[in-house]
Amino acid sequence: MSIYLDFEEPLKALEDQIAKAQEIGQDAELDMTDKIKALELKLEEKTVEIFSNLTPWQRVQLSRHPERPYTLAYIDAITHGDFQELHGDRNVGDDKAMVGGWGSIDGKTVMFIGQQKGMNTKMRQYRNFGMANPEGYRKALRLMKMAEKFNKPIVTFIDTPGAFPGLEAEERGQGEAIARNIYEMMNIKVPIICIIIGEGASGGALGIGVGDKVIMLENTWYSVISPESCSSILWRSWDYKEKAAEALKLTSEDMKRLKLVDGIIKEPINGAHRNKEEMFATVKREVKRQITLLSKLEPLERCEKRMNKFIDMGVYK
Repeated sequence: MSIYLDFEEPLKALEDQIAKAQEIGQDAELDMTDKIKALELKLEEKTVEIFSNLTPWQRVQLSRHPERPYTLAYIDAITHGDFQELHGDRNVGDDKAMVGGWGSIDGKTVMFIGQQKGMNTKMRQYRNFGMANPEGYRKALRLMKMAEKFNKPIVTFIDTPGAFPGLEAEERGQGEAIARNIYEMMNIKVPIICIIIGEGASGGALGIGVGDKVIMLENTWYSVISPESCSSILWRSWDYKEKAAEALKLTSEDMKRLKLVDGIIKEPINGAHRNKEEMFATVKREVKRQITLLSKLEPLERCEKRMNKFIDMGVYK
């Protein structure tokens, strides 16, 4: 059974009416075609009305929708299952919140890396809710260096509420690991494409977020802090999270307008979670297009453009 967010309740009511009309038609052998068509038209109009006027907080809610596809789902769909996951940072262990490995897109080898959340309570605990430890970021860097060695492009999928903030993570050098990744990614000579597929929070996102192209899905967010945390700091309460989401300018449109990301990938009208196959196909087309364009540049030119893009952020003339 599908899960509906609070602002999606009118759509659920219409879908229930359509299902009821279909049931009546079958049980009573009545022709309900006109009634069903009218309800379907109303559902389509209501869907467009709701999703064309989403608030920043509603987009945050959509980015966290439990039915929204996660990193491994995108990788599996894009590669048609031709993916070999690689494990470990060769130092401490294998972080289950950070996944990566070789995959094939229509015969071309690509290194995929991303944060992975869980589909249920058990898997969320196993994946640490998508919050990577230092060994996760070191594993990611190891895989990036491997891709550079074999001259293969890198695609990262960003979806994290932040890097793991536990004491043990700090003891093992969480800040250093993220800073090292940012530094190293500036100079990796192969194309890097970063796609925010859900939450893009703070340094946890930046640890795999330095690329030639940084692209957001339409209903995602990218910010130094979550609306709830911002609300708790400024107002000492989570009750102002909607106001904080508005003030943070964290939506894909805000990020594009401020030139902090390079593009936006449109989602199906009612969100990526309602039409996953369409979303997978759209992301695959964009990944292939960006790899083709970036591969035409010389490595040094690519690195220079990448570095200058991030240096220019926040500079107003």
